Amino acid sequence: MDPMDIVGKSKEDASLPKATMTKIIKEMLPQDVRVARDAQDLLIECCVEFINLVSSESNEVCNKEDRRTIAPEHVLRALQDLGFGEYIEEVYAAYEQHKFETMDSQRGGKFNSRAEMTEEEAAAEQQRMFAEARARMNGNAAVPQPEQSETDQRNLQS
Repeated sequence: MDPMDIVGKSKEDASLPKATMTKIIKEMLPQDVRVARDAQDLLIECCVEFINLVSSESNEVCNKEDRRTIAPEHVLRALQDLGFGEYIEEVYAAYEQHKFETMDSQRGGKFNSRAEMTEEEAAAEQQRMFAEARARMNGNAAVPQPEQSETDQRNLQS
């Protein structure tokens, strides 16, 4: 791939946050497995290339429909066209979850009660959400259920 293949930018300009990607890589592997730095860099480059591939294909799907904005349906169709159809159900479920959480936060619903969380409760909630994401990525059917925090229990009693 030519470094200028990414619309008007050099290859170095298109990247993912290294610390975040390293954290994701480590979370997906058993604790006793180490990943060499150059292997991490290669995985990150693969992710960037995958995003470029799906973005490009999504753009083509969008253009075929004479649209100017890539919609989630275009991305799902691109995944199908690229041979990643087996992931569509999981991707769609993640999209629906994101949409639900975004709507709740915009309305002030779900996250209003979290504003009253202690630091420990917030850390526990974050760990639960990481566990859910890991379970979804590993294809586990059973997703850990959230524990009710003291704040949630007080709200239920009111």
